[in-house]
Amino acid sequence: MEDYSLCVGIAAGIGTAVPLIPQLIKIIKGKKADDISYFMLFFLLSGLGGWIYYGILKNDYPLIITNSFSFIANLLIIGFAIRYKRK
Repeated sequence: MEDYSLCVGIAAGIGTAVPLIPQLIKIIKGKKADDISYFMLFFLLSGLGGWIYYGILKNDYPLIITNSFSFIANLLIIGFAIRYKRK
C-alpha cells in the first residue's frame, strides 16, 4: 500500500509542476509577460513553501522534490516576467 501512495504522490506532484513549463517557455520565447498575476504567483509560492516545509517535517522526499521544482519554476516565471516587463 505504501508503494501505491508513493506513486500517487509523485504523479500528483508532477501533475502540478509540469504545467508551469509551457508558461515559462512562452515568457522566455516571447520575451514578454503582460498578463502575469504577481499576486497569484506570490500566494502560490507561499503555499509551495508550506508544502516543502511540511514535506521536510514528514521526511517525504516526493513532496519535497516536486514542490521544490514548482517553487523554482514559479520563481523563474516571476524573474523573467519582471525582466521582460521593464523593457
